[in-house]
Amino acid sequence: MAVDIDGVISLFGFEERPAHTLLQLVDGVPHCISLPCGDRLLRLSESFELVWASGWEDKANFYLPHILGLPELPHVGFDVAPRSGGAHWKLAALEDYCGERAIAWVDDNFDASCYEWAESRAAPTLLVPTEPHLGLEEAHVEALTAWATSLH
Repeated sequence: MAVDIDGVISLFGFEERPAHTLLQLVDGVPHCISLPCGDRLLRLSESFELVWASGWEDKANFYLPHILGLPELPHVGFDVAPRSGGAHWKLAALEDYCGERAIAWVDDNFDASCYEWAESRAAPTLLVPTEPHLGLEEAHVEALTAWATSLH
C-alpha cells in the first residue's frame, strides 16, 4: 500500500489545529501530524506491505516512525520534483515499484491521470482519496481492509 504523507498524515487546510495532532518541524517547515494515523497504519500493515509514496522520500523515516510508533518503511523514489496540481508526477515511479502486483494508494491529490492509470492496470488497483484537513480516517482503514480481504 502506497502511503502519501501531506494530506494523509500531515494535515492542513483546517481552521483550528485538531486536538489529536502534534506539530513537528520537518526541515524547518511545521507539519501537523495526525497521531491516530500510527495505529491505523499499524493495523493496515497486517494486510498490506506499506511503502511511503511521498515527496518526503527517505525523510519520512527520519521523522514519522518515532512519532507514530511505526517501523521504518521502504519509500518510493521519484526522479521528478513534487509539484501541486495533481499526483500524476508519482505515476511512473509507482508503476515501477508495484509492477504486476496489486496496489492500494492513499493520497489527497489524485487527478484524472491517476484514475486512468488505475483503470488500465491488469492488477487490482485501489485509489483511496483523503481530505487534507482530515487525513487517513477509520473509514479508510475499514475500506482498505475489506478490499485486501476480497483479493484472497
